Amino acid sequence: MQDKICVVYSHHKLGDLIWQLPYIKSISEFHNQKITLITREKTQAKDILQDEIYIDQIHYNNFRKKLLYFYEIFLLYNFFKKNKFSHVYVLDKISRPAIAAKLAGTKNILGPGIKNQKKWLTNKVFLKDADFMMGYKLGNLGLQSNFFLNSNGIKVNELIPSINIRNSTLNHVSPQITKDSRISMNVAFGVDSFEDYKMWYEEYFSELSHKLTENRIGNFFYLICGPEKRYIAEKIIKLSNHNNFLDCSNLNLLGIIKVIKNSNIFIGNNSGPLNLSSALGVKTFGLISGTSVSALKHSNIIPVMPKDYVDQHSYDRIEMRKITVKNVLDTIKKNQ
Repeated sequence: MQDKICVVYSHHKLGDLIWQLPYIKSISEFHNQKITLITREKTQAKDILQDEIYIDQIHYNNFRKKLLYFYEIFLLYNFFKKNKFSHVYVLDKISRPAIAAKLAGTKNILGPGIKNQKKWLTNKVFLKDADFMMGYKLGNLGLQSNFFLNSNGIKVNELIPSINIRNSTLNHVSPQITKDSRISMNVAFGVDSFEDYKMWYEEYFSELSHKLTENRIGNFFYLICGPEKRYIAEKIIKLSNHNNFLDCSNLNLLGIIKVIKNSNIFIGNNSGPLNLSSALGVKTFGLISGTSVSALKHSNIIPVMPKDYVDQHSYDRIEMRKITVKNVLDTIKKNQ
């Protein structure tokens, strides 16, 4: 009887899911089977991972808490029971999927085993609390999965996340890229972040657009941000006093992917679009100050840091002022 594999990842941030992709793929390769992925709808995984050959299906679950905790267990139990998985992997510390899998009669339930979760697991090797917390401290939760899988005899064949999106998948996605813009020197700016303290300042993005134009590195700029941060794109455009911008705050995730893939380089804050750009194979520059550059070790992201950078967390946005426009321009020139 063939293995039937389910992988559960409950975090809602796109960047966190992207960091997990090498480990999800490694589970698929270990069993030589496509996997079912359970994750939150907010990740939009059905859009970004639709062309991945190691994923059979994606199921959304909201992982709600408090009064809905037991209802979530019931929903997961029904899904596991219906699909008759031989293995359920939980790539974070929550217990609900493990409890639901146990109730559904799943024979193999594997997870990091932090705190109460280990009561419901069948693997015998668990992470230490210090190993699990390392990912949180560095801002790369994928490190936890690396420790967990290796400790349980599952070889991780690659560490750098990658996402495959066929051009045909994007053909009918807005915006429609004209012939003129395709031959432009397009640059994508990732100008917002879920956490404000990670955001570079609008006036710096404005100045950088002029410097890139002067140095014949870029002449058209995609401003990538969510609709709730549209004011950031609007401010950059106003400060720049030119019309070589596309405000991308109204685009869906596939639209964002399309403009990133149509860019020569991506420059942005340490957030989901930065990780997305790197995974899509675009030359990517990350603006890092006040967060840990060590988190980017297993990526193709080229960090741009202040000269006096210290690898530690700070939650004050003023740290981002230490990254000068000259820092960014010099790093781009060095890596052309």
